[in-house]
Amino acid sequence: MISWIRAYIVAVDWLVLAYFVGLHGMYLLFLLLSARELKGYMSRLRYGGYDLFFKNPETPTVTVLMPAFNEAVNIAVSVRGVLNLNYPSFEVIVINDGSSDETLAVLKRSFELIRTERSMEGAVATAPVRAVYRSLTTPNLTVIDKDNGGKSDSLNAGINAARTPYFCAVDADIVMEEDALLRVMRPIIEDPERVVAVGGIVRVANGCRVVHGRVAQARLPRAALPMFQIVEYLRAFLGARTGLSSINGLLIISGAFGVFSRKWATAVGGYRTDTVGEDMELVCALHARLREQDVDYRVVFIADPVCWTEVPATLAVLSRQRRRWQRGLLESLHRHRGMLFGRGYGVLGWLSYPFFFFFEGWGPAIELLGYLSVLFSVLLGWVDATFAFAFLTLSVGLGLTITLASILMEELTFQRYPSWQDLARLTLYGLIENVGYRQLTSFYRCQGLWDYLRKKKGWGRMPRAGLGA
Repeated sequence: MISWIRAYIVAVDWLVLAYFVGLHGMYLLFLLLSARELKGYMSRLRYGGYDLFFKNPETPTVTVLMPAFNEAVNIAVSVRGVLNLNYPSFEVIVINDGSSDETLAVLKRSFELIRTERSMEGAVATAPVRAVYRSLTTPNLTVIDKDNGGKSDSLNAGINAARTPYFCAVDADIVMEEDALLRVMRPIIEDPERVVAVGGIVRVANGCRVVHGRVAQARLPRAALPMFQIVEYLRAFLGARTGLSSINGLLIISGAFGVFSRKWATAVGGYRTDTVGEDMELVCALHARLREQDVDYRVVFIADPVCWTEVPATLAVLSRQRRRWQRGLLESLHRHRGMLFGRGYGVLGWLSYPFFFFFEGWGPAIELLGYLSVLFSVLLGWVDATFAFAFLTLSVGLGLTITLASILMEELTFQRYPSWQDLARLTLYGLIENVGYRQLTSFYRCQGLWDYLRKKKGWGRMPRAGLGA
C-alpha cells in the first residue's frame, strides 16, 4: 500500500514538474514575441505622432461607455478624466446601474444634469431604463439611469444608446491617460477594414498623485500588496498579452479599457449577462463569429499604458477579485470549448486556448497540488535533492526570470517609474513575488475554480479608497 502511494505521489511530482516546464516555456515564448513587437511599436511611435490622427478628418467618432454601480467615491474624477481626453470627436455615456449610494446624485451635482428624451431602442435587450440625462455644461455627456442588471447589462444599454461605429468600454474607477483614446484608436485608423477590437496596458494607480482626473505623478505605493500587483500586471500585459496580440491570438481585452466595433459587438449579441467574465467572453465571441464567417480580422493589444486603476489594498478584497476573475475565465473557456484544437481556429486553437485552459484555468490547482506533493515527497525522502532543486528552479527560478524580464521591458520602453529607487523596489518585489504572493493568489484562484464548479453567481464588492480630486 505504501509503495503504491509513493509511486502515485512521485508521479504527481513529475507531472507538476512538466507543468512548470510548459508554463514558463509558454511565457518565454510570449516574452520573445513581445520583445519583437515592442521594438517595432516603439519605432513606429518615434516616426509618427498622434497629432496626425487628431487632425485627420477620417478619424472616427467614438462613444465612451462607463457603467457605474456604487462608484460615488470615484465617479466624478473618472468622468472628468474621460471628458478631458485628447480626441477630436467623442461622446461619453455613463450608465448608472441602479446604484444604492450617491452615484447618480454626485453626477447630477457635478455636471448639472437634466432629463432628456433619447431613444434607447436597440438590438440588445437590457433591464428597464428609468431616465436619460444630458449635461447643461458638457454637451457630449449623457447619463443613463437604469434598473440594476449588472455590468454587462449596463454596457449593453450603452451600446443601444450609442450612434458611433466604435465604442470604448471603461470602468468607472479608472484614471485615463490624456491620449488614451488616440492610442487605442490608432490601429483602427491605420487598418479600419480588419481591426475589430483594441486593448491597452492597465497600470496600478495606488500611490499615484491624481489631480483633476489625471495621473499627475506616477508613484509606487508604499503598501506591499499593491506593489505585488504592479509586478503581476507588468508580467501579464507586457509579457503575455503583447506577445499573443502579435500573432492575433489574444483572447482577452481588459474590461477596464477596450475599444470594439459596435457592428460586430451587436452581431454577437453584445455582452453576455450570465457571466462575470464579460470582457473575455465578448472577445471569444468575436473570434468565434468572425472565424465562422471567414472574415479577415484582427484583435489588437497595444503596449501603451492607457489607463490607471485602483487595485485591492486588502487580502479580503484581493481574494474576492481573484475568485471572480477565475470564475469568469472558466465560464468563457467552457462556453467556447470548441476552440480547443478546433479546425479553423488557427493559433487560437493550438496555442492561445490551450494556454488559457491548461495553465490559467486549471493551473492553480495543479500548482498547489504540486507544492504539497513535492513537500511531502522531500520530507519522506521519496525524491532526491536533484529533483527538489529542479522543481525550485522551474517553479520559482524561471518565474523570477520572466518577472524580471517584464520589469526590464518596462524600463527600456515607457519608463513610467524612472528613478533608480523605483526600479530597485520593483526588482525587489519581483524577486519575492514568486515566493508567498504567487502561492496565495493560486489559492484564491483555486477557490474561484471551486466557485465555478458549484456554479456560484454574483460579483462581490470591492470597496474603494478613492483616487484623488
